[in-house]
Amino acid sequence: MWSSIALLAAISTGTLFLLVSRLDALGARVDSLASRIDSLGARVDAQGARLDARIDALSATMDARFDRVDERFDRLDDRFTHLERRLDAHLGRHAG
Repeated sequence: MWSSIALLAAISTGTLFLLVSRLDALGARVDSLASRIDSLGARVDAQGARLDARIDALSATMDARFDRVDERFDRLDDRFTHLERRLDAHLGRHAG
């Protein structure tokens, strides 16, 4: 009878040791996956920062171009206003 109890205790201890070692291995895999996820997160953050910088640069370039176009439209408006005044003056001289 004591040998059966000893055998059962040995089997239980072995099973417990096997379960603990498998849990440790699973924990190591989880830690490895968590590390990979953190690494991917850092890469995504870096890509996001680069993308933000590119978008900001493109926005600044577009703003500068729009400002130049706006200045050109202002000059055209000034020319049209000047031509309109000259036409009004010309018509005024010939109408009266």
